[in-house]
Amino acid sequence: MNHRKDGSPFYYGWVIVFIAGLSVFFSGPGQTYSISIFIDYYIEDFDYTRSLVSGIYSGATLAAGLTLFLMGRLIDRFGQRVMMITVGTCLALALFWNAFLSGTVMMFIGFFLIRLFGQGSMTLIPNTLVPQWFIRKRGRALSVMAVGGFASSALLPPLNTWLIEAFGWRMTWGIWGTALLVIFVPLAFFLVRNRPEDTGDVPDGSRKPSDGQEVKNPNVEGNEKNWTLKEAMATRAFWFILFCVTVPALVNTAITFHMVSIMELRSLDAGVAAMVLTLMAVVGFPVTFVSGWLVDRFKVHYILAVTFFGHLLTLLLLLVTDSWAAAVGFGCLWGVVNGFERIVLNIVWPNYFGRAHLGSIKGLAQTVMVVGSALGPLPFGIFFDWLGGYQEIILLTMLFPVTAVVLALLSPQPDYETYHG
Repeated sequence: MNHRKDGSPFYYGWVIVFIAGLSVFFSGPGQTYSISIFIDYYIEDFDYTRSLVSGIYSGATLAAGLTLFLMGRLIDRFGQRVMMITVGTCLALALFWNAFLSGTVMMFIGFFLIRLFGQGSMTLIPNTLVPQWFIRKRGRALSVMAVGGFASSALLPPLNTWLIEAFGWRMTWGIWGTALLVIFVPLAFFLVRNRPEDTGDVPDGSRKPSDGQEVKNPNVEGNEKNWTLKEAMATRAFWFILFCVTVPALVNTAITFHMVSIMELRSLDAGVAAMVLTLMAVVGFPVTFVSGWLVDRFKVHYILAVTFFGHLLTLLLLLVTDSWAAAVGFGCLWGVVNGFERIVLNIVWPNYFGRAHLGSIKGLAQTVMVVGSALGPLPFGIFFDWLGGYQEIILLTMLFPVTAVVLALLSPQPDYETYHG
């Protein structure tokens, strides 16, 4: 089945990008920005404390993160098409489960399932699928896919609020489960193909450049070598980059979780905190296209180092944010950094270690990231209870992006023959 005839301007990989973006969008019901809308209703209906619900959520997220590496192995074994259909169906069933919650055990299982299949798997699979179809245009393709994530984070919180008010929280879970089964799963079944080779095509929709022909993407040649997870783990770059991709998960989740409290200590209300989070998403959206263009033209570890330098600047700005104008500046800068993160942190793995075993490699990275997101808010809460503020923990947190800048610069793309010659 060949979706693209020679001479046609259309490349089927862009259909894959559309489905991948839809997968990221439908990961939304398992993301914190969506689930947070349900928490107050749980507390009211079940008469639970906020700390109990938060503890169940953190525990379930941690368990899901520790399980996620298995999903990467399954992707390598069965392919993205089978896994996307399976995971989409499982997420729908998990959402139906959440519609019938009746106690803490069911709540833990419900959180675990939507974090594993939603936050984890529905983002992991498209991030291993799109790199199969693109090499020289990989950054641009991931930028387009990222639209699904921005749309989800912008639309789901107000949409959930409206649905819950109109139909109740149980019916809202059911509506999202039905949407997955009716919209996403059939599209994945009929349209997804694992690799361009399965359709008689090649990555990017064009043949590999011949000898002597200019290659604009400096990462292309590295994609011709496919590393196994074991081989990748034998390189210094793997462990340095693994630390780097963990930093945003830990730091961003901590700041987001405590944003309202941080702003209130600066005499800024919850509305300013919400404005900062919205501004981050709005600014980050167009920046993904800039970062996608850059990673197709420059060495990815340099872009990674610049990204973490930006992280350091955001934390410095957060330290001195004490006015509405400063909060706007912080939100904009955070959005720029977030726009870079969404592309660079996903493109580094296929660029460094190839396409063949990307599920296993990216699965391990995603596991560490989810665990980081589960643990990130805790130190901020401890320092607040201990010292009554966040200044000290923000200063300590700066050590993470500083270290990441150094490790990124020390992590050029590894040479396959050097390690396995």
